[in-house]
Amino acid sequence: MIDLDLLAQGELSLHGRLVAASNGTFQGSVSLDGETATVVYKPVQGERPLWDFPDGTLAQREYAAYVVSEALGWSIVPPTLLRDGPLGEGMVQLWIDEVELEPGETELVDIVPQGRVPRGWVGVLDALDGRHNPVTLVHADNAALRRMAVFDAVVNNADRKGGHVLNPGDGRVFGVDHGVTFNADDKLRTVLWGWAGEPIPDDILDDVRKLADQLAGGLGTQLCELITAVELTATRERCASLLRTGVHPFPSDEWPAIPWPAF
Repeated sequence: MIDLDLLAQGELSLHGRLVAASNGTFQGSVSLDGETATVVYKPVQGERPLWDFPDGTLAQREYAAYVVSEALGWSIVPPTLLRDGPLGEGMVQLWIDEVELEPGETELVDIVPQGRVPRGWVGVLDALDGRHNPVTLVHADNAALRRMAVFDAVVNNADRKGGHVLNPGDGRVFGVDHGVTFNADDKLRTVLWGWAGEPIPDDILDDVRKLADQLAGGLGTQLCELITAVELTATRERCASLLRTGVHPFPSDEWPAIPWPAF
């Protein structure tokens, strides 16, 4: 997809700030030896303090999510690394352009009138929209999103919004915004609950099993430079739970199941 040397060594220039983001987030570009790529840059100094995550750790968690995504072989997280930039150390990630949808097409996660779940999709939640119309939160029923749902369970993603699921139009599906991951407590909040309680496909479980083995070795050592030892242990326990039950997890009764806003 991209040479990581371009992300790591390219000159980083900022184009502008993404004002809708809750933390300091910038679009920019990296250039090296005549090659240029658009990126997202999140400096550590732009991180808003959170009550349930240590200050100044979100960029490391974003990179840790990429490391786990690559270890699984799923390439869910776009190429990501930690490096210095115009506003200090932060996370730099390849920008993913989404496909322009044709009239009548929908995103991979969407809202539809209640009771009208499209064929090939699964319903997640019935609710009322801002105008009090009955609607259903839905997402596509495909292998790429299933892997993302399991990935989120492994990294304990507390913020899988619909807008964090990107469709570049070439069959791949990317997930972004992984700053609130790897907490030792159960924090899973996602719009991808459509398979809760269903068996996880064997090929996905095989990849989780391989990941669990790596977490006990060099991968675990690498992650301990990005997350705490307690959080690494919790990650291993989540893998063990998925392998033991063999099913997609259900939402916790102790934590909101859907991030807000959902998009």
